[in-house]
Amino acid sequence: MGDHKEQPLRVGAAVRRRRRALDLTLAVVAERSGLSVPFLSQVENDRARPSRSSLEKMADALRTTAVELLAAADPACSVDVVRAEGDTGPQPSTRSLVRGHHQMHASEFTGDHDAGREFQYRNDQLMYIADGVVEIEAEGRAYRLGRGDTLYLTGGVRHRWRATEPDTRVVVVAVAEHIEAVRDRPHR
Repeated sequence: MGDHKEQPLRVGAAVRRRRRALDLTLAVVAERSGLSVPFLSQVENDRARPSRSSLEKMADALRTTAVELLAAADPACSVDVVRAEGDTGPQPSTRSLVRGHHQMHASEFTGDHDAGREFQYRNDQLMYIADGVVEIEAEGRAYRLGRGDTLYLTGGVRHRWRATEPDTRVVVVAVAEHIEAVRDRPHR
C-alpha cells in the first residue's frame, strides 16, 4: 500500500538512450565493453537484466557510471519507497536505494567488489560500512573500515575498494554526477 512501484528497475531504455545520444552502434559498445551484441540488445529490450559487473562495463563503454544509468532508468518521484530485496545468495549484488534522476544517489553493494577497478567521481561521496570489512585506497593511503565506519571522499579523488569479508555491505551516497557540485581540479 502506498508503493506505486513494485516492478524491478529496468535499465534497457536508459542504456539505449545513452548509446544513441553518443551516436554509437551496439557493435561499438560491445567492443568497448567486452560484452556481446546479442546480450546488449537483450538488455536494451529489457529481456535480460545485467549483473553489476556487466552494468559497469556498459557504463564505462558509454562514458558514464552505473549509478547514472540506474538513475536515468526510472523517473524521479518526490516520495518513493525502495523495498529490500530477497536473499540474493552468495552472488555479489548492487541495488539502488534511490530511484530516478535526483540530486543524490545511494547504492548498496553486497559481497565482493572488483578491487582492481579505480573510481573517480566528479562530486562528493560518502561510504558507510553496514556490515563486514572494507579496504579502501585513496590518495595513496590505505584505510581499513569496519561495521559502522564511514569514509568521505571529495569529488575528483581517485579510489578503489574491496570487501575483505563475505557478506560485506557497503552503502554509497553521492551527489549526482549530473549536478556540478565541485569545481574542476587539476589532476596530478
